Amino acid sequence: MTPRDASDANSSRWSDLERPPLNPDALRRGLVRAGGLWTGVEVVQRTGSTNSDLVALAAAGKAAEGTVLVAEEQTSGRGRLDRQWTAPARSGLFFSVLLEPGDVPVARWGWLPLLTGVAVATGLSRAAGVDTALKWPNDLLVTVGGEERKAGGILAERAGDDAVIVGVGINVTLREDELPVPQAASLALAGAVTTDRDPLLRAVLRSLEHWYDKWRAAGGDPLESGLQETYAAGCSTLGRVVRAELPGGRSITGEAVAIDGDGRLVLATEDGVQEPVGAGDIVHLRPA
Repeated sequence: MTPRDASDANSSRWSDLERPPLNPDALRRGLVRAGGLWTGVEVVQRTGSTNSDLVALAAAGKAAEGTVLVAEEQTSGRGRLDRQWTAPARSGLFFSVLLEPGDVPVARWGWLPLLTGVAVATGLSRAAGVDTALKWPNDLLVTVGGEERKAGGILAERAGDDAVIVGVGINVTLREDELPVPQAASLALAGAVTTDRDPLLRAVLRSLEHWYDKWRAAGGDPLESGLQETYAAGCSTLGRVVRAELPGGRSITGEAVAIDGDGRLVLATEDGVQEPVGAGDIVHLRPA
């Protein structure tokens, strides 16, 4: 695998000594093992989007399940609703993984972004010592100065009939003056005990392997695997009054009361109706 734009990789590699590069060999030694999920770890200096690159590699038959593609810098990273995700080089973890859950019914594949959220939050809590929360469906929140802010996000997309590419972006060392919006944050701003990206990435990927294996062993059943209960326990959206801005311009306001078996957010509206939301932008209107 090669980055789309590596023309200035060598000159910029050590430009910020507070942000050392990842160690690909050490990551492979720590993650790739016989019988494990992760089959390869590739680190590129710069690319547009690791998701787009991995989708293309999968389509060309050049990537197998368990492939991990990490970029030191993304120039065209994408979040939900085609939002841009940009950050200085080596200031975060920007990576995508290829999963092929062929033994799980396709109807349950929608749980993969939520599963990844649980895995990322769990891995970072252990490795970085930062309390994390999940905003439905796929944002990672940390607390800075008593305020919840977004420090990461997840984007999943199909790659052909058999695979799903899950991309993760996590702000690790961004300073206040580097934040793209005031509502953003980083692990450093949240008081992380370490901002060394190598152990953080290993912790997140090991957690993802653990949850993915549990979920597959349960045939994708969110209850049997414990995924539904764990996600709900860490979801800061539940118990709040929220506004769901839906595709097509419609919106719903209500209290977020549950995550249903399909991974949808259930809102209890003022009309006494419980309405599940499967896709949309959620705005927290009142603290839990």
